[in-house]
Amino acid sequence: MSPARAKPAKGQKKEATATPVEELTEVAAKAELKSLAAEIAHHDKLYHGDDNPEISDADYDVLRTRNKAIEARFPKLVRADSPSKRVGAAPSTGFAKVRHPHPMLSLDNAFSEQDVRDFFQSVRNFFRAPQDVARVEEATIEVMAEPKIDGLSCSIRYEKGMLALAATRGDGVTGEDVTANVRTIADVPKALKGKNWPDVIEVRGEIYMDRKGFLALNAEREKEGEPVFANPRNAAAGSLRQLDSSITATRPLHFFAYAWGEQSAPFAKSHDEAIKRFAAWGFTVNPLSKLCHGVDELLAFHRSVGEKRAGLPYDIDGVVYKVNDLDLEERLGFVSRAPRWALAHKFPAQQAQTILKKITIQVGRRGTLTPVAELEPITVGGVVVSRATLHNEDEINRKDIREGDTVVIQRAGDVIPQVVSVVEALRPKHSKPFVFPHVCPECQSKAVREEGEAAWRCTGGLICPAQAVERLKHFVSRLAFDIEGMGEKHIVDFWTDGLIHAPADIFRLTGEKIIGREGWGELSARKLIDAIDARRTISLDRFINALGIPQVGEATAKLLARHYGSLARWRKAMTEAADPESEAWRELNDVNGIGEDMATDIVGFFAEKHNRTVLDELAKEVTVEDYVAPAVATDSPIAGKTIVFTGSLAEMSRNEAKARAEALGAHVGGSVSSKTDFLVVGADAGSKAKKAAELGVKVLTEDDWMKIARGA
Repeated sequence: MSPARAKPAKGQKKEATATPVEELTEVAAKAELKSLAAEIAHHDKLYHGDDNPEISDADYDVLRTRNKAIEARFPKLVRADSPSKRVGAAPSTGFAKVRHPHPMLSLDNAFSEQDVRDFFQSVRNFFRAPQDVARVEEATIEVMAEPKIDGLSCSIRYEKGMLALAATRGDGVTGEDVTANVRTIADVPKALKGKNWPDVIEVRGEIYMDRKGFLALNAEREKEGEPVFANPRNAAAGSLRQLDSSITATRPLHFFAYAWGEQSAPFAKSHDEAIKRFAAWGFTVNPLSKLCHGVDELLAFHRSVGEKRAGLPYDIDGVVYKVNDLDLEERLGFVSRAPRWALAHKFPAQQAQTILKKITIQVGRRGTLTPVAELEPITVGGVVVSRATLHNEDEINRKDIREGDTVVIQRAGDVIPQVVSVVEALRPKHSKPFVFPHVCPECQSKAVREEGEAAWRCTGGLICPAQAVERLKHFVSRLAFDIEGMGEKHIVDFWTDGLIHAPADIFRLTGEKIIGREGWGELSARKLIDAIDARRTISLDRFINALGIPQVGEATAKLLARHYGSLARWRKAMTEAADPESEAWRELNDVNGIGEDMATDIVGFFAEKHNRTVLDELAKEVTVEDYVAPAVATDSPIAGKTIVFTGSLAEMSRNEAKARAEALGAHVGGSVSSKTDFLVVGADAGSKAKKAAELGVKVLTEDDWMKIARGA
């Protein structure tokens, strides 16, 4: 559901709604999922990769919520590049990389009380045994509730009670080593107090800046003529990421502990007990956190915290709910980018009115024309905002947004808001509806809008400066080649002056070509060349992501790298897959998470001669490492194997079975093929069992599966 909205003011039109999900046809749903995947990926890059968000948290959440709702109704249409499979951002440059022993994942969001009830109903549906279902009934389930601090996630590792390492979340798998900076935070103990802590324990929580410290810091920066921070969260992130820890030490940072990662030995049976342990070890824990019994008590807690929100000394944007029992939590496990046992219940966004001065058009790296509202600057929730995305032509027409309009905007944590609606009573006389351009503002090429899609796209391809430059920006971005010092301005300058036209040209830059240009001396040029040379070896998944193939983002790149193993094998298979009757085409479609639409775009990329040339030229400059599967700490017979489930299981739900198989190191497939190692057959198995017999795939009964699942 969308976030709650304020009642329209007098004379203000109520916002029209998009086509209800339950009324979408499969064709329309497929097109919208494709559009949403591209749009959300665009905003992920701006927020996580560029630290330059274009929309508010609330606007972003609306996009993700609609994507999730469509996927729930059309599960067969879930894309390999679905936003539901992504989390976080790659670690920034300037810090050593730290790989988290256990991923630091984000949470799914709820915006209404019904969303919360639906979530806990899904928890109940996950289990099948009567004794388990009884433990998760909505009226009695134990849940830890805690305010959702608007800060920066951090994991702090202790060895034999001493602080050994601290890291940011990064992309959830790899973060930044910020140990020296975290040591300066008074709330973080350098040595654990008390006793009974594991020899190794990662304590996780949120680094934040309270409002008093934020205002004092900004006042000091303004006095010194330095730019002020937009909000406490940005101030906390900027302070923690100082390369000079002495600067961090001067900043008013705090830390709330609320979770953990690696542990050498269990130390609690519930979240409630774990929080009490943290406090005993010397950590600050949020005093408002509460153990609730039943969903009604949770919702009452959410309302209570919402009423106290304005008076709290720090910013919060919701309440986090966690199933208290750690045994149930372990069995629930994770789904893609988020745990099944936790949920973030967001607060409604803050709103204000301002003037929309002009609508401009931006062109993305895939040619998407995105309308942007240029606003009369206004303060919303203490933050000055001046721009907002308008998404697409349909969004403008749906809300009848015009230049010169007074508009209602809202934000929920970011600088850039969303346009909620228009105040028609204040519309200037003689205003005219906005006419969306049908030519690209960058290269004047024709713009087209394919049937079923919401976006207009430039047909200029590589001749379009915006697309060429945006593709190069993506190539060097954090989730791709991650070349330090190769910023957007440098990409634009080098492209404009003809130094680079294609990705391989980046690796052919020399100091002689750069030195003497405006802003470039011998030292800065040398640093850039060294940074480029440091990226001449790259992992297969990052390389695939860097290519900018339509629909292929970070998550899909990892799927492809994991399945094909090497660049040579992947490229050969994609060439062979051009024949829709080939085994290579069937194999690509059978990769769990990649459907026909996705496969078509991937194969289409290799069908273009200029794309093959890009690969050939890059092969002369870089080394692409073969995929190395992460070590699986298990001796399970299904570790590293592909397993498929069919029919209904009596002892556990299908979701729990899949989660358990993945925890044991298996790849879970959606259909039976020659690549399948095991087929687990439940009641009413259907055609998969027959196909497995034809292909010689080993069939496991439910009893066989339960022995493996239990480690017997």
